Amino acid sequence: MSYLLDSNTFIEAKNGYYDFTVCPGFWEWIMARHAAGDVFSIQRIGQELTDGTDELADWVVNTASGLFLAPDVATIEQMKKVAAWVMKQPYDEKSRAKFFAKADPFLIAHAAAHGHTVITHETRVGTDSKKVKVPNVCDALGVEWMNTFDLLRKEKARFVLAR
Repeated sequence: MSYLLDSNTFIEAKNGYYDFTVCPGFWEWIMARHAAGDVFSIQRIGQELTDGTDELADWVVNTASGLFLAPDVATIEQMKKVAAWVMKQPYDEKSRAKFFAKADPFLIAHAAAHGHTVITHETRVGTDSKKVKVPNVCDALGVEWMNTFDLLRKEKARFVLAR
């Protein structure tokens, strides 16, 4: 199985549990799984991450540039389905605009086109919500999703102290 990482998985890892200095094994694991053909993200997320001037932006540029996949024809076709579904929902215009301005719709479309599981820290919201959330769109389009912790458990990742 292959996975596509949302920007919040990188940002929350860097800002919390998997800070580069505290748990370099997390970042090494991402690159090892990428080399094995299991973990990716998309170019738009890479661009979001390099908009910053922090250690994460440096990591993307210097270590992980190959991790971020370019859109292709299949992704663009799925993007039409993502957009159509979102536009049929009772989301407010501000929320739709915010959703379409970010990488999220492209992430979902790429996952739908290529059978990836989306990894995100967003959570599903009720049908009465006015906000567009990645898990809700994934569910509607039959795209699997989970959070980073579920991914690490499923893939039996281990970050062990050196002896």
